[in-house]
Amino acid sequence: MDQVLLITGGSRGIGAATALQAARRGWAVAVNYASNSLAADEVVRSIRAAGGTAITVQADVGDEAQVLAMFEKVDAKLGRLTGLVNNAGVVDMQARVDEIGVARLERMLRINVIGSFVCAREAVRRMSTRHGGSGGAIVNLSSAAARLGSPGQYVDYAASKGAIESFTVGLAKEVAGEGIRVNAVRPGLIDTEIHASGGLPDRAFQLASTVPMKRTGTADEVASGIIWLLSAEAGYVTGTFLDVTGGR
Repeated sequence: MDQVLLITGGSRGIGAATALQAARRGWAVAVNYASNSLAADEVVRSIRAAGGTAITVQADVGDEAQVLAMFEKVDAKLGRLTGLVNNAGVVDMQARVDEIGVARLERMLRINVIGSFVCAREAVRRMSTRHGGSGGAIVNLSSAAARLGSPGQYVDYAASKGAIESFTVGLAKEVAGEGIRVNAVRPGLIDTEIHASGGLPDRAFQLASTVPMKRTGTADEVASGIIWLLSAEAGYVTGTFLDVTGGR
């Protein structure tokens, strides 16, 4: 395949929407999931039903051995990677900083930061002209929380996304001369399942009035931004951030 894309956390929400849009654009898509195989299978089924190419790849991105095995499966099943969306991430229950324990912090940073770093490392090893690749694009998922800080809710999550932003800038400059573009998207209040995993299933709707556009965003709206950054239309764009926040 000419265009091979791996999307971490691709079984639901923004990841699933990106997988479906990418397949319609002609990408062969590897849909990563940690545990929800049924959801990942459904995304792949939808892509194949529309005539696209897709596979599921199970891996906890916070486990290096699983990440390496995932990339090897993509190599074997789809060919050399040309795109990566670092979408997998977690939040936790709302808490103040003075209530947060080390175990929670380690889990947050292991999945959100280290996982994205290791996946990007493996992608660079495949895409970079320095390593015999033909180039490619990486899109990291940040969050408006990186700018806003999420006080009283999850400063740890916001900090993990701040790390992703520094990583995006540094990696973009490091590999710009090797055919790889690296950018990030900052979703705002998006109607996805991630809020429920933080104990606030209605959070996006409760805060919608704070958004200048007075509504929540959709996973498809974020996915459209990701797809643009992956595409040749963004061929001179690297090291930058696209806010999909309704102006928030």
